[in-house]
Amino acid sequence: MTTKYVPLISSGVAGPLGVLHLPRLWLKASLEALGKLADGYPGCGPGYDQMVIDGLGLRRDAVLDFLKTQRPTYPQFEAWIRQQPGVRLDAASIAKLNAAITGYLHDDATRQAILSANGLTDGPRDAVNLNNLDDWKEFHEAVLKG
Repeated sequence: MTTKYVPLISSGVAGPLGVLHLPRLWLKASLEALGKLADGYPGCGPGYDQMVIDGLGLRRDAVLDFLKTQRPTYPQFEAWIRQQPGVRLDAASIAKLNAAITGYLHDDATRQAILSANGLTDGPRDAVNLNNLDDWKEFHEAVLKG
């Protein structure tokens, strides 16, 4: 049986390039390529994952193919990104992308579902921190609860 992993790198984490969510995208897509991503998590979904790919001017299929076939370390992934034609790594593009990530809010039903699942009646409003709560709960259920 293959062990599956809840991705515990937050969307609020940036690597050396300064791009929020990029380390999480690397982790999720890499785990999915190996069949090791926890059930319920997309390796590359339409939300933050696609926002980062589009914001950097990358091609989704090229990103996923590189992660699947090369199995790079995170710094190797960033080095590959730097080499891609048309990539947008200037300060203004990264700031715009990071602002979109930190400013994204889940709809109220999603927010309430995450808070409720964690036994909370109130909590964060932003999607980054709500997603953290969701990940931590999933990790607890899968690993710590026993």
